[in-house]
Amino acid sequence: MRFVFSIHIVYTNKKDMKFKKLTGPTTFELAPYVKEIILKNKGFDMQIYLGCDSQNRSHKTTYATTVVFHITHSGCHVIYKKEQMPIIKDMWTRLWKETERSCEVALYLREHGIEVSTIDLDYNTDPTKKSNKLVSAAVGYVESLGFKARCKPELLPGAYAADNIVN
Repeated sequence: MRFVFSIHIVYTNKKDMKFKKLTGPTTFELAPYVKEIILKNKGFDMQIYLGCDSQNRSHKTTYATTVVFHITHSGCHVIYKKEQMPIIKDMWTRLWKETERSCEVALYLREHGIEVSTIDLDYNTDPTKKSNKLVSAAVGYVESLGFKARCKPELLPGAYAADNIVN
């Protein structure tokens, strides 16, 4: 079986990078918020993880993209962006768009002087799982952009947070 993927990253303009906290409805611009969190936690070990998950329901596909701040002295803080669009019935296309969304956010943050620790991909290295077919391409793509990629069964805070938000 042969799969062909087109890789398409659109550098999102600033107005599209509106995220939310889990605790409130207010949206905010991503880069200034991340810089504020980094500044508030200066002197503490902090890792930034990105992840994305998607779900088809009814006639819509929903994506949740997350930024997880793992701060040694206080645990994790999660912010997210949730998007809905007409249903994407092809599973491979829907899953590949998860990688694209995570990379888009990582590149946006890099452009604003913020380095991301890891992009968590919601794909499984177990060859019996359907998402396994995307592991090699997705990891290669993420790493070609200069980011570290992780897949299941590793602990994936970015992907797990996105899974909880999208469901």
